Amino acid sequence: MLKSRMPYNRATFITSAPDISRLPADSGIEVAFAGRSNAGKSSALNALTDQKLARTSKTPGRTQLINTFALDEERRLIDLPGYGFAKVPIEMKKKWQKSLGEYLQKRQSLKGIVVLMDIRHPMKDLDMDLINWAVGSNIPVLALLTKADKLKQGKRKAEVLQVRKALSELDGDITVHAFSSLKGLGLKELAWQLDDWFLGPYVKEETDEDAQTS
Repeated sequence: MLKSRMPYNRATFITSAPDISRLPADSGIEVAFAGRSNAGKSSALNALTDQKLARTSKTPGRTQLINTFALDEERRLIDLPGYGFAKVPIEMKKKWQKSLGEYLQKRQSLKGIVVLMDIRHPMKDLDMDLINWAVGSNIPVLALLTKADKLKQGKRKAEVLQVRKALSELDGDITVHAFSSLKGLGLKELAWQLDDWFLGPYVKEETDEDAQTS
């Protein structure tokens, strides 16, 4: 069982919205999951919540709306439309990009972004556009390098180190982890980072024994 401070397995679907005007009131705290089409956003959400919360598909571009899931009255998970490659009409792509851009620029309750990138093809132009925007907007980023089970351990570690080094040059609040929804790799790191965004950094309460030894 996933050990976290937030009950992610209690997440419930609220709404699918074509734009931010149809979303719940802009209050509380939201953490958004974003990434290229078929990067594994829905699979990551399902692994985190231990339920089939988001629809998954081998066909890129299935997430066409802003999907909202509630953890409690003040905290929500957001599944944003995938960007990049998708076999859909250009007009539909433009519509997705508009709703994605509106959400990122105008949503005041957005407090963190999980950017999912295939570990075999990370840091594409659109990924970097999103990460650079977040850094410029002082919004923390968790970069999850998905499908990490596709690589052997040595290659996986090398890819993580390379991405960490590249993103560290942006001078933003960016954390990088390998992730596999299939193997559970990086799942606890995802949950703990979300805990910090939703509840604040964990502070161990000092016990009487701690006080005596300090």
